[in-house]
Amino acid sequence: MARTKEFDPDAALRSALELFWRRGYEATSMTDLVEHLGVGRASIYATFGNKHELYLKALDRYQQARNPQLLRELSQPGPALPAVRAVVRRFATEATTEGRRLSGCFVTNTAAELAPHDTAAARLVEHNWDHLETLLHSALVRAQAQGELPADRNPLALARMLLVLMQGLRVVGKASADPARVQDAAEQALTLLD
Repeated sequence: MARTKEFDPDAALRSALELFWRRGYEATSMTDLVEHLGVGRASIYATFGNKHELYLKALDRYQQARNPQLLRELSQPGPALPAVRAVVRRFATEATTEGRRLSGCFVTNTAAELAPHDTAAARLVEHNWDHLETLLHSALVRAQAQGELPADRNPLALARMLLVLMQGLRVVGKASADPARVQDAAEQALTLLD
């Protein structure tokens, strides 16, 4: 008869996500995870695999939690441009809000730390960016069809520009104590939608 787990795997995964998000992959040891999760090393390995596998599962969980919110925001009926502007402004605000600024975005952090040399992490980052780009592109196509976006604008190129901007906002916001730098960049980019 198999033993039942003495911990909640979902709560442990959320806790691991929090630690990885705050400290990064390299700066988080298995000992740190054992202490932070309050779960034995053998149980972590048995449930999640090694540290790398746990990190990837935490990144996947992060994306699963964030993507539905973006889908709701960018696909609501009615005018599309106000929703696009609101999402970009939210990214800028989150990037400069003191409680969130230093953590940055878990996907962006992964892109900077692991993606250049970790194909599994890079694949998850690309998946996230593809999803966000698709949501932005769809909203901008809808905006163009509804007459909100000029006909001479390229919705795909604009979506890609906004994706790169939004990721950059997270990086600069994390490293800079000057919120105006991020806010001004976001507002300037949004003028391209007029």
